[in-house]
Amino acid sequence: MPPARELRAAIARAARALGLDAIGVSEITLDEDERHLQRWLERGWHGNMHYMARHGTRRSRPAELVPGTLRVISARMNYRAREARDADAVLRESDIGYVSRYALGRDYHKLLRRILRQLAEAVAALAGPHGYRVFADSAPVLEKALARNAGLGWIGKHTNLIARDAGSWFFLGEVFTDLPLPADQPAAAHCGSCSACIPACPTGAIVAPYQLDARRCISYLTIELDGSIPPPLRAAMGNRIYGCDDCQLVCPWNKFARDASHPDFHVRHALDSPRLAELFGWSAAQFEQRMRGSAIHRIGYERWLRNIAVALGNAASTDAVLAALAARCDDHSALVREHVDWALLQHRTRSAAAGAAVAAAIAATPPP
Repeated sequence: MPPARELRAAIARAARALGLDAIGVSEITLDEDERHLQRWLERGWHGNMHYMARHGTRRSRPAELVPGTLRVISARMNYRAREARDADAVLRESDIGYVSRYALGRDYHKLLRRILRQLAEAVAALAGPHGYRVFADSAPVLEKALARNAGLGWIGKHTNLIARDAGSWFFLGEVFTDLPLPADQPAAAHCGSCSACIPACPTGAIVAPYQLDARRCISYLTIELDGSIPPPLRAAMGNRIYGCDDCQLVCPWNKFARDASHPDFHVRHALDSPRLAELFGWSAAQFEQRMRGSAIHRIGYERWLRNIAVALGNAASTDAVLAALAARCDDHSALVREHVDWALLQHRTRSAAAGAAVAAAIAATPPP
């Protein structure tokens, strides 16, 4: 095995050649993070993500997940699409759907795992044969804690990883290895007194610094939750139909964010600013054809329609919006019908309130 410094530099060069934007190596002790995870589970903040508890300590003990693991190589890969329409502009237009910026292109899971396998092979060529497994949000892994310990960034008050040189618009992946590679220094935190992300959350999911109640998070509601979205949270969702980026949009460190270099992360099917009424008209076959290969495909057609129905209920009462909702009043899915009924009620309520306000204004106007 080459000297530690030479080996680390050679691994970094191999990672860059494969399209990764940064890598780091960590040891596998995550005691404090395990305690934090246990407190989070005990509060029930994981909602119906029962797998978070089912995997037990394998999530926080890499050697239990992959026996023999001594080190974890963590990797970052930027995903921000340069050509995507400005996120804040999309959020201001109620008849346009907002899709989390990570999901505008192709699903990253397979791509990143393939690149990480190639990196593991490159490590074997440099340091010798080794047992390894690669992950990209595909197993019970505390990836943000491992990435922090590998020096790739710190966990911010919104619970996302932040890098001083790249903000937070990136994917993470890992190579678990039984090689005793030299470990990097953990990253120090640099949020300081800033707490812009906390009030920015539309549904108040960031209940305190570093404390996220996933049950209120729009990403959870639109992606993980498989049933009815709690009515008290629907209005706050606005036009967000898949995920939410608000806490990242206000983070000052994202002025250093970098664009994706891989073509898979370019915008597909105009998802950076799609018309809600048009999306709601997609058939199941159209959803399957257009979203296959996208992270959105994972939630399925029914949840996709459910999310769009909520956004249409929050949109301005245009003819196109009302017609789109009316067309699905008799949808075969009870889940979709429930959210369509709620959306139509929002429009009727706002219309009645506007009419009452006009009547009150007329009544208060003195005669000429």
